[in-house]
Amino acid sequence: MREDAQALDIRDVTANWVNAEVLQRQIDERIKALADLSHTPLFFGRLDYLHAPGVELAEGAEGEEFYIGRRHVHDADGDPMVIDWRAPVSQPFYRASKKNPMDVALRRRFGYTGGELTAYEDEHLSDPAEAEQTSKLLQQEIERPRVGPMRDIVATIQPEQDEIVRSGLAGSVCVQGGPGTGKTAVGLHRVAYLLYAHRERLARTGTLVIGPNASFLHYIEQVLPALGELEVKQATVDDLVAQVEVRGTDSAETALVKGDARMAQVLCRALRAHVTPPTEGVVVVRGSRRWRVASYELQDIVRELTERDMRYGAAREALPQRIAHAVLVQMERAGEAPDDRVQNAVARNAAVKAAVKEIWPAVEPAKLVLRLLSDADFLAEHAAGLLDEREQKAVLWQKPARSVKSAKWSAADAVLIDEAGDLIARTHSLGHVVLDEAQDLSPMQYRAVGRRATTGSVTVLGDLAQGTTPWATRSWDEALTHLGKPDALVEELTAGFRVPTDVITYASRLLPAIAPGLTPVASVRENPGTFEVRAVTQDGEVVAACEELLAHEGSIGLIAADARVGALGEALTRAGLTYLAPGEETTAETRLTLVPASLAKGLEYDYVVLDEPAAVVDGEPDERTGLRRLYVALTRAVSGLLVVHSAPLPEQLDSPSSLVS
Repeated sequence: MREDAQALDIRDVTANWVNAEVLQRQIDERIKALADLSHTPLFFGRLDYLHAPGVELAEGAEGEEFYIGRRHVHDADGDPMVIDWRAPVSQPFYRASKKNPMDVALRRRFGYTGGELTAYEDEHLSDPAEAEQTSKLLQQEIERPRVGPMRDIVATIQPEQDEIVRSGLAGSVCVQGGPGTGKTAVGLHRVAYLLYAHRERLARTGTLVIGPNASFLHYIEQVLPALGELEVKQATVDDLVAQVEVRGTDSAETALVKGDARMAQVLCRALRAHVTPPTEGVVVVRGSRRWRVASYELQDIVRELTERDMRYGAAREALPQRIAHAVLVQMERAGEAPDDRVQNAVARNAAVKAAVKEIWPAVEPAKLVLRLLSDADFLAEHAAGLLDEREQKAVLWQKPARSVKSAKWSAADAVLIDEAGDLIARTHSLGHVVLDEAQDLSPMQYRAVGRRATTGSVTVLGDLAQGTTPWATRSWDEALTHLGKPDALVEELTAGFRVPTDVITYASRLLPAIAPGLTPVASVRENPGTFEVRAVTQDGEVVAACEELLAHEGSIGLIAADARVGALGEALTRAGLTYLAPGEETTAETRLTLVPASLAKGLEYDYVVLDEPAAVVDGEPDERTGLRRLYVALTRAVSGLLVVHSAPLPEQLDSPSSLVS
C-alpha cells in the first residue's frame, strides 16, 4: 500500500502548481501514515462468522473470516486482508461472549514476541460444549512489562471499555477510573475511533488531547500514531491559555480564589463597566445634508445590544452598523434610496467612529485583568457581593505592575486573561477534546477547556481520589457544569488491569480518608506481583533497593517527595547508577527513572521504589492532599512495589495487616 502511494504520478492530473503542491502533500501524509512500526503487528485477532455480516459491511459467503488489526490493509486488487479494529464488523472481537456470541463461531487471538508471531488461542463461542475460559494470551498481554512510552491496547480492550470507546461523537462522556483501569488508553482510543467514524467532520473542526504536563504528553504521544492517526494535537491547559509569559507563582489561597468560577462574573462586570450610556446624539454629514441620531435613540441601541448578551467585541462591531441603520431610516423617510454601500460608509464616518469609541471602547484582555489585580477600588466595585474582603485581598498584587509586559503573571492569571478574551471575542471551538487527569483542574480551568468545545464534544478522564491540587474536583457533576457539559454521561471503570492485587489493596487503605464512597479498584491480574514495606536508615539502602529491582525485566521508577529528589539523585550518581527524568524514554541500558511525586500522576513503571511515604504527605499544604499524592505514588507500579521508609508510615498504612510481602 505504501509502495502504491509512493508510485503515484501526478504530473498530468493537476491543473496548476498549487493543486500539485496540495495533492503532493496529501500523498506524503498518506505515505507517512502507512509507515511500518517496529514490534507492532498489523493484526492481532481473527473472527470466523457463522453468516456473512451483511453486504454493507463485507461481501462474502457464510463462514467468512476477518483478520482484525490496528488499521485497514488491502492487497494489490483492493480486497481487504486486515479489517480496522474500529470497523463495525470488528466489534464482536471485543464484545462477543458465550452468552452472546454475536454470530461469531470462533474468535482467535494471536500472541507476539518482539514482533514475531509465536502463539494463537481459539475460543469457540457458538459451541455449547466448550466452557467459558479466561484468555491466557490476553492476560499475558495485559501483564507484559512496560518499557518505553505508553502503547495502544487495541488487542486487549474489554467490553466495558469498548462501550466507552465507541460511544457517539454528539455526546460527551466522563470516565471515573481508579489507577490502572485504563481510562487514559480508553480516551485515546476513543479519539482514534471518532476519527475513523467521523473523519471528514473532525478534519474540519479538529481534535485535541489535553494532559496535565509535558512529561505525561510525551509518555502518551506514540499511542495515536501507532493507530495511524497523526493529526491529533496535544497540549496542557497552560499551553491553551498562553497569551502572556508566566513568570510568577501564587500561594494556594490566592490560586484557589483566582480559580473560582466567581471570577468569571467579576471579569464580566468589569468588562461591561466600560460601556458608557450616551448623553449626546451623533451628527453625520453627507454632502450638503446633516443627519442626527438623538441621544435617546443611541441609548435604545446600546440597551438592546447589552440585553442581547453578545460578546463585547461583537457588540462593539455591531454598534456603528446600528447607528448607520438609524441614519438610513431617516434618509429613506426623506425620499432617498440608500443601499448597503451607503450604510457601510456611514458606519465608517468619523463622527460615528468617535461615538463608538466613547460609548463602547476597545478593551484588551490582559489590560483588563491587570487593572483588576492592581486596582483595589476597581476590584472592590466589581467583586462586590461575589468576593469578600479577604478574598479580594488575596488576589490583589502587593506590587502592582505598570504594564502587561512587566507584570509577573501566574498560571492562574493566564486563565483569567483567557476568560476575558472569550468575553470579548468567541474562542474557536473544536470537534472533540479529550481532557485527562481532569480532577486537578480549577473551575476556571474547566471553563477554559469547555470554551474550546462549545460546538463539539468532550471526553473527560480522571479519578477523584487522585486530586492533588487545593481546588481538586469534589464531584463530576460540578466539574461538568463548569465545563459546559452538564448532561455528559458519567461512566465508572473499576476493573484494574495495571496494578497488582496486593499493591492496589494496600493503596486502597487511603480511600476512606481521601475519597469516601468511591468504589475501590479490583485487580483482574492473575500475577499478584511483588509487594514489600521495608524499613531503611540511609539513602544508600534506597539505592540498593533500586539495584535489587533492576535485576528484573522492565522499567523502574524511584518515586520520592520533591524535596528528597536532589539527595537521592546524588546518591544514585555516587553509586554509578544512571537515571532518567520523567517523560524521558527508557532504554535497555537506562531503565531507572527518578520521579518527583508531583510529576508521577499518569505515569507507570514495571517496578516502583517509593521513598518515605510520610515525606510525600508532608510535602503538600494539607494532609488530605498529601494522602492523595501518596495514593497516586503507590499506584504507579505494574509488577511490583517496594516501599522504603525511615520515618513512621502514615497511620492509614501503618498497621500489621498492611505489611504484606
